[in-house]
Amino acid sequence: SGQTPGANRRKMTPIDILITSINLGRLKTIEAGDRITKTGIFKEPATGPVEITAQGVAGDVIADKEHHGGFDQAVYLYSSGDADWWAHKLQRDVPPGFFGENLTLSRWWPNVRIGDRLEAGPLRLEITFPRIPCSKLAARVGDLGFVKSFAAARKPGAYARVLTPGSIRAGQAIVITPAPDAFPTVEAMFDLWYAKPRDHELMRQALAAPLAQRAGAAVQRWLQEDQESQ
Repeated sequence: SGQTPGANRRKMTPIDILITSINLGRLKTIEAGDRITKTGIFKEPATGPVEITAQGVAGDVIADKEHHGGFDQAVYLYSSGDADWWAHKLQRDVPPGFFGENLTLSRWWPNVRIGDRLEAGPLRLEITFPRIPCSKLAARVGDLGFVKSFAAARKPGAYARVLTPGSIRAGQAIVITPAPDAFPTVEAMFDLWYAKPRDHELMRQALAAPLAQRAGAAVQRWLQEDQESQ
């Protein structure tokens, strides 16, 4: 995947986006569809400062390392605003960590893009891809059809890689440095994942952005398959 050109970046002034909660998962055995599996999706707010390393949040459990975690998906972010939307839709309490997010933010900023950077104290993160829902999320919510509902709602949250590790605590403000406008938004990448046919121009833009490696490989494959079938 491409490197972020530093020259095109403009520093955003601190705006009132706060880390409302830092959430850690514990290992739990669940029924996901017709199989029994282990997961770390059940997360609870941590108290006090939490260390975030290149591999993710210290003390957090990632059970399925094939599909979750890794350097490019080290931290998962979700917003309180989207959680409130779900609480209203599902008619139930949606506490911080409900969607398996590591960091609950007070809100999103406009046009969240692949390559946007976040700073909180010493910690620096870079957005890499939207979250694609799986059967474990459905099991967490207690609704087998939830994968479809989550996809339809287009409120996926976002994964980030850790550029500079650091210790953070709930209540800290985040400073955003936007990615170049040429990089796709998280929402556009989420839509692309489900699209048929897929937009070639968007795929090329995505490959120029600092996408998560697994996602980059998928986009590369789609583009190649489309070109071969023409």
